[in-house]
Amino acid sequence: MKIINIVGARPNFMKIAPLMEAYRSRPEITPILVHTGQHYDEEMSDLFFRQLGIPRPDLNLEVGSSSHGRQTAEIMKRFEPVVIEEEPDLVVVVGDVNSTIACGLVAVKLGVKLAHVEAGLRSFDRTMPEEINRVLSDAVSDLLFCTEQSGVRNLLNEGVGEEKIHLVGNVMIDTLLKHRERAEGSGVLEELGLSPDGYAVLTLHRPANVDDPEVFSGIVAALEEIQKDLPVIFPVHPRTRDRVAEVLTPRRLSKLPGLRPIEPVGYLDFLKLMAESRLVLTDSGGIQEETTILGVPCLTIRENTERPVTCEVGTNRLAGVRTETILAAYRDISSGEGGGGEIPPLWDGRAAERIVDILLRGRH
Repeated sequence: MKIINIVGARPNFMKIAPLMEAYRSRPEITPILVHTGQHYDEEMSDLFFRQLGIPRPDLNLEVGSSSHGRQTAEIMKRFEPVVIEEEPDLVVVVGDVNSTIACGLVAVKLGVKLAHVEAGLRSFDRTMPEEINRVLSDAVSDLLFCTEQSGVRNLLNEGVGEEKIHLVGNVMIDTLLKHRERAEGSGVLEELGLSPDGYAVLTLHRPANVDDPEVFSGIVAALEEIQKDLPVIFPVHPRTRDRVAEVLTPRRLSKLPGLRPIEPVGYLDFLKLMAESRLVLTDSGGIQEETTILGVPCLTIRENTERPVTCEVGTNRLAGVRTETILAAYRDISSGEGGGGEIPPLWDGRAAERIVDILLRGRH
């Protein structure tokens, strides 16, 4: 059984790593790893591959960054000859980036079966590019692997056949649980002069938050207050580096001594930073899931989430994007609300094994 597996951006790496490992114990599977090169920070990509034990990609399409339309088209153009030449039995895509929908469309148009890992997640916000990628990828997939029960419900409501849908757990959590002990040995806190439970971690990368000056300024106004209480460590996403520099000028930063922009860090260092923090502020999807496992309070700087189970179990809360709603959520957390909740069903580190079992069952 020949399976082409797609990665394109850094969040994909954590999702594909446990699958590539699960294939190793199944000699009847021949996996091919294709990196579309959608993520353009080459040094960070290499670091993630090394730390997560992902084999070198068999192919790198080297697409690079561009507008959504151009990037999606370029991935399709470069991936099509790969599928024609390799004649795989299945293409596996993960997550919700442009590579997910681009490679998925190529596969199904060439008559190759498609599996989508992390299917069914919905924010119900069509202004998010990721939401479009999720909805379309699920619509053309033959096998849909869900991380949480809401994904199953959403797919059934959209008319997807029950036989295609599988609740398997969360491959990102497979990766976290495998590397958690190694991350504990990271020296990142010492390097940054931090004490456990004495700082917050911030990540921002969504266009709706950082490309809109009014929204971004409102978020920064909330951070002005939070950084008076505790240092806010801010690994700056490559996509937002220029935008952040425009708003957080050296002069403005000098008035915010507790807000500390830093270069992006590797997976193990970031896992350590999150695990030892007092709270995490983010607009990322995956971080909402990781903090749920770590039992660290998470304030999601968005009006919605496609991962509602993280709010249901009590570790994550939607803080909105306005200064006053972010600060209200922060005050709640500071007064002791939030933090450790239940672990969602099947988030036990074995999602990839379940996926591979189902792939092989479907072959017979």
